[in-house]
Amino acid sequence: MRKIPHHLGIIIDGNRRWAKERGLPALEGHRRGLERLKELIDWSKERGIKVLTLFVFSTENWKRSKVEVNYLIRLFGQALSKKNIQKIHQEGIKIRVIGQRERLPGSLQKTIKDVEELTKSNKGMVLNFALSYGGRAEIVEAIKNVIKKKIPLEKITEDMISQNLWTSDVDLIIRTGKEQRISNFLIWQAAYSELYFCPKYWPEFSEKDLDRALQQYACCQRRFGK
Repeated sequence: MRKIPHHLGIIIDGNRRWAKERGLPALEGHRRGLERLKELIDWSKERGIKVLTLFVFSTENWKRSKVEVNYLIRLFGQALSKKNIQKIHQEGIKIRVIGQRERLPGSLQKTIKDVEELTKSNKGMVLNFALSYGGRAEIVEAIKNVIKKKIPLEKITEDMISQNLWTSDVDLIIRTGKEQRISNFLIWQAAYSELYFCPKYWPEFSEKDLDRALQQYACCQRRFGK
């Protein structure tokens, strides 16, 4: 049986450039990107991925135009509504949202809370949406949590930091959209990750592209620095 990553991370990039090259509004690129995301969830589940983390909105993305940010927030709210999440719930997928959710509108925070509550007992694939997420901010929060426990400095370990992060170590990170960097995504958890850069924009990403990335991962001998 082919080696499959336990935890797959996806940096979703290229929606706006995809739209621009086709003379479409940037917002249409995001809408198309959401449709592709739904397909990716199915593809990942079919291939036995246990944890899927999708980098959909970074802490830096708040700096974009108000029109674009508001559209994305509405899009996330619609995507995570109980009505749209029923299929995922019926398939036993557990949904989590990681990031600085306190920065999100109250209505979206409630939607997130409701869908996490709905799926919390599911035993299938864990689906993490990295929303208003930044890897450095995650590490800061983990350190704060360790400090709150009043652990002596000399007894603080890497494992303690890891245990207070929002998600586990990631085995494979796929990035679309021509850039070759991880852009503050799971920077602690990605210490020994394999990386796959797909030159296609996110709305163009296909099932075959996923399989190419998984094939490259299967051929890697992971040494974890040894």
